[in-house]
Amino acid sequence: MATIKGVSSFSAEQEAQALRKAMKGFGTDEDAIIDILTKLNVSQRQQVLITYKSTIGRDLIDDLKSELSGNFERVIIGMMTPTTMYDVLELKRAMKGAGTDEGCLIEILASRTNEEIRRINENYRLQYGSSLEEDIVSDTSSMFRRVLVSLATGNRDEGMYVNDALAHQDAQCLYEAGEKKWGTDEVQFMSILCTRNRCHLLRVFDVYRGIANKDITDSIQSEMSGDLEDALLAVVKCMRNKPAYFAERLYKSMKGLGTDDNTLIRVMVSRSEIDMLDIRREFLTMYGKSLYSFIKGDCSGDYRKVLLRLCGGED
Repeated sequence: MATIKGVSSFSAEQEAQALRKAMKGFGTDEDAIIDILTKLNVSQRQQVLITYKSTIGRDLIDDLKSELSGNFERVIIGMMTPTTMYDVLELKRAMKGAGTDEGCLIEILASRTNEEIRRINENYRLQYGSSLEEDIVSDTSSMFRRVLVSLATGNRDEGMYVNDALAHQDAQCLYEAGEKKWGTDEVQFMSILCTRNRCHLLRVFDVYRGIANKDITDSIQSEMSGDLEDALLAVVKCMRNKPAYFAERLYKSMKGLGTDDNTLIRVMVSRSEIDMLDIRREFLTMYGKSLYSFIKGDCSGDYRKVLLRLCGGED
């Protein structure tokens, strides 16, 4: 369930004029910008973007960038970006420059559907002239690279069929590839966790617990480390309960000292029209505090205001 649903009828021209008014002259009316953009959904914002240019003869994104700054600007520009393109830009940002934001690569590739991945690949190539896979390969290494390459194919079985014999075989296979042997056969983990359908994997995890006497996540944590561990854990968590996975991402972005604004912004912007209500529910269950109260305590100013709107309310 989404928190940002858009409005049933609106005038793109009126909204465009209102945005211009909020930015024209001395000072900026940030509240007006927040009000207008959070009541519209992402496709309605695209209509306003085009209408702004045709009726005013200026570029809305450029105007917003010149008037706003910092994390608040990043949220607003994120909201103005079409869904697939937003993922594309985030993936590129994660690989640009000296370091790599592995968390971002994992989060997007482990949580998006085949169809979403297909659109990401298509748009990535159009935008950058290289394939997402090529950039992943040049930016990451070893088994972690192979997991990301596998996820980036968007080739997971999305059926509902559970082959019980195969589920037992897969569970045994995972057990023998990890807990049972000295060293870990990581390829087995990858090929099962990255290709089987969700219903089948949930069955595999049940059977696995019976064989290994521990949860698959415990085995991944004890058998692996670093980025590979993070990637496979993300896959398992997304299979089990995607909103809970995002709730944990949000919690970790805010708890402790400092805020991981990249993650906070990306999850709030990208999930607001998909499953933010479910994420809020899981957050409350998992941490005993509402997402709203967490954001309120962690952020300030217009940045806080717009994130609270994306969050949609107090639980």
